[in-house]
Amino acid sequence: MGYGGFGGGNMQQIMKQAQAMQRKLQQAQEQLAEEEVTGTAAGGMVEVTLKGNKTPVAVTIDPEAVDPDDVEMLEDMVLAALNDAMAQADELSNELLGPLAGAGGMF
Repeated sequence: MGYGGFGGGNMQQIMKQAQAMQRKLQQAQEQLAEEEVTGTAAGGMVEVTLKGNKTPVAVTIDPEAVDPDDVEMLEDMVLAALNDAMAQADELSNELLGPLAGAGGMF
């Protein structure tokens, strides 16, 4: 007698699919940890580089962006570049993980 219509073969197939999904998810996460995105502000005077998993890598500031009398402007440029990089990392994450999230709602 079956359990709710699920035979042993169906359960094995479901387990295989779940394991394959887990492998794909792990590969996508590894790729996110390797790829980099760079956000910019003020025409590239300030750049923030993050890994796809949002781990900070580098901040580059053109000396012309540094005005000792207007530190707030520099802070705003760094924040804008960071937000740009975060948006790109989110886009990359959606690109790599999005298809996996839609395939069975594993997340």
